[in-house]
Amino acid sequence: MTYVIAQPCVDVKDRACVEECPVDCIYEGERSLYIHPDECVDCGACEPVCPVEAIYYEDDVPEEWETYTSVNADFFDDLGSPGGAARTGALDYDHQYIADLPPQNQE
Repeated sequence: MTYVIAQPCVDVKDRACVEECPVDCIYEGERSLYIHPDECVDCGACEPVCPVEAIYYEDDVPEEWETYTSVNADFFDDLGSPGGAARTGALDYDHQYIADLPPQNQE
């Protein structure tokens, strides 16, 4: 099991969760953040600091955002497990599902 970042993070990327994560498993894409399912140790430190409530334990992802469980995992198909987000820095791409979304949180 792991934590998942859902739709409220798209185009926000607050990064409070990145600062809180003790194992550096939250990677930054172009429009969203992603939690590496193999590097996450399920500590839950990221969840309460998310200002937009985008982070959920895998079993608790709301039905409307269930797709994000596979989106988070699939994001790492080509990247693999680099051993921490600091090694990659911000990445200039997203999972195709995120890339295809219209702009979010625009007022």
